[in-house]
Amino acid sequence: MRMRPILTLERQAGFIVEMKRVAVLLGVLLIASGRAWPAETPKVIAKVTPLPMALSKDFQFRKTKLFLLTEKDTLQHSHSPSEKPGKTTGVAPSSRSTTVQDASISYERTYRLFGAVTALDRRQLFGHYFDFFWRARRSGDVTVRLEYRQEKLHAYVQAQEVSYPSARGSHKTEFRVVGDDYFDDGRVIAWRCLLIENGAIVAENRSYLWE
Repeated sequence: MRMRPILTLERQAGFIVEMKRVAVLLGVLLIASGRAWPAETPKVIAKVTPLPMALSKDFQFRKTKLFLLTEKDTLQHSHSPSEKPGKTTGVAPSSRSTTVQDASISYERTYRLFGAVTALDRRQLFGHYFDFFWRARRSGDVTVRLEYRQEKLHAYVQAQEVSYPSARGSHKTEFRVVGDDYFDDGRVIAWRCLLIENGAIVAENRSYLWE
């Protein structure tokens, strides 16, 4: 009669040890990857060909997040003579919004540079980052394409793609133009992002300089 609780405790101890091993393994993988979940790797398109438009309400862009990471830190923190550190009362609304914006940029910069140890590592991370949040209301084979022009290449259009078989619901697709691509060809001056199904454009999001 007394052996049952002991066996139960032994099983619980074994289960806890096993869960700790799994947690440690996941932690190592997360540190090695540098992010919680690995993003899809975009494929570079050798030749960008025009596609027909077939816009559909079943597919839509929800939000776009753009970030330019450069070598120069443009953050400038300043306090007015009458402002006391740690005190928010009496601070103008514009100052508050500037502080929040600076904090957001600082976090984004730290996040993008995570894992970069040497100057060469950091150089490979400088450039443009594009995060597109989109939704598919029905299941479909969707390709997300980013087309863009860089200042040194003028009108020449480049593109990257990520494919999602049987996509449905909300998704986030990340693109980047960084490192040698950024330093050699210059800043991205215009872009558009497309949701493509069956060879046709079903949703589009573009910068105001895209023609």
